[in-house]
Amino acid sequence: MATRDFSKYFLYRWRYVISYVGIGLLLAALLLFAGLYLPGGLSQAEMNAVVKSSSLSLTDSSTLAITNLPYHALQAGVFALFGISLFTIKLPSLILALLSAVGLILLLRRWFKPNIAVLASLIAISTGQFLFIAQLGTGSILYIFWPIALLLFGTQVTRVKKYRTLWKFLFAITAALSLYTPLGIYPLIAVGLAVIFHPHLRAIIRRLSNVRIGIALALFALFVAPLIWLIATNPSFGLTLLGVPSSWPPDILANGITVLKQYFMFWGMGANEVMTPVFGLGSTILIGLGVYRLIRTRETTRSYLVIFWILCLIPVLILNPSFTTVSFVPSVLVLAAGLTSLIGFWYRLFPLNPYARIIGLIPIIVLVLALITTGVARYVYGYHFSPQVVPLFSNDLALLPKDTKELVVAPSEKAFYEAVAAHRSNLTVTTKPSAKEIVSTHAARENITTYTIARIISNSRTHDGDRFYVMTQKAQKAEKK
Repeated sequence: MATRDFSKYFLYRWRYVISYVGIGLLLAALLLFAGLYLPGGLSQAEMNAVVKSSSLSLTDSSTLAITNLPYHALQAGVFALFGISLFTIKLPSLILALLSAVGLILLLRRWFKPNIAVLASLIAISTGQFLFIAQLGTGSILYIFWPIALLLFGTQVTRVKKYRTLWKFLFAITAALSLYTPLGIYPLIAVGLAVIFHPHLRAIIRRLSNVRIGIALALFALFVAPLIWLIATNPSFGLTLLGVPSSWPPDILANGITVLKQYFMFWGMGANEVMTPVFGLGSTILIGLGVYRLIRTRETTRSYLVIFWILCLIPVLILNPSFTTVSFVPSVLVLAAGLTSLIGFWYRLFPLNPYARIIGLIPIIVLVLALITTGVARYVYGYHFSPQVVPLFSNDLALLPKDTKELVVAPSEKAFYEAVAAHRSNLTVTTKPSAKEIVSTHAARENITTYTIARIISNSRTHDGDRFYVMTQKAQKAEKK
């Protein structure tokens, strides 16, 4: 009986094109859903980011000594063009998340076989961690964006001869800008250690043009010079970029327990803005299998790099457990290695039987679909229904009437709403009412006594659902003669 040639089938020949189109559609749908509907509000960190972005000034160096400066500059540009709204606050993160997802797919195609790249990409973009960071209007997305860009450009330098000069320059610029992000130096340290200790990488670097390397280093110095100046004028800023915790000495034991809970407490959900555990049980098992494969194939370039990277991040996470997002990219790479081992094991069992190879992929496809479904469901239900997580996000900005002329706020709210007012005509923000008709926030309401309530603007929550009060000044009684 002749062996059937599956390569002649349409679906087989176009399987990767169909897969990447499906990934693109899924990614677009997830980002739009995450950005427009869930969590559906702003966290305090996002409000703080708005204040920082709006206060940037080249004439005041203190406004530039902030972490994730490139992100805040991008966000300030979006505000200047489109004003401040719930969507524009999140728009820079959504753009960078889209670029990160595309870069991750390209990186996985470079590092692994196409089938592994497809499956790992689907799992990565559907995790609750990625979806949350993708819509969060803070610089947290840079913890994903910079490492992917560095690895992708670095891989292009070492493996592709076409446009190699361009890849060198992009790598240098990306490396410099990544240093403005906390912990951005550690992927560079991992790359440097891999180049030093791996003979193949050393040989590639020796063959590169010294002149072009010199130009790339000059570009790196040009973009990193402002950072050096900011650190020189504010040394504590440098410690923040290194991930050194503000309180010292840290409680190592308590931090270690926190890290373990963030990654391995699958039976509970962390009551924080970022839900934990970072990955589900199925993904964690694949990551564990990937760690075993990295150890088995430790002589390869990618194993060197990922192992050095993980070793750099472990002490940082123990010192400061809040930086869970920095582990996302290396975890996805290790997960892809785990998928490689899983599929490779099945192929080794049936090296010549095409039917057994295809049938064996069915459980793996079911596993991947289950991971995608549970990842999205966990994100949706967690940020929409969790009583610990939902109150951490406010949709007040969307509820604020567009025709508001005087907004009375509490002192703690003033900085954020002043940033909003700077991009909204005829809006004045104050802590002491003076106009005949005002709008008061929930926090400022109890200190206003000379106004009557004309209308209450509320949300759908059970507690503190009254968010704004449209109020008019009480009529003054005529004085008796």
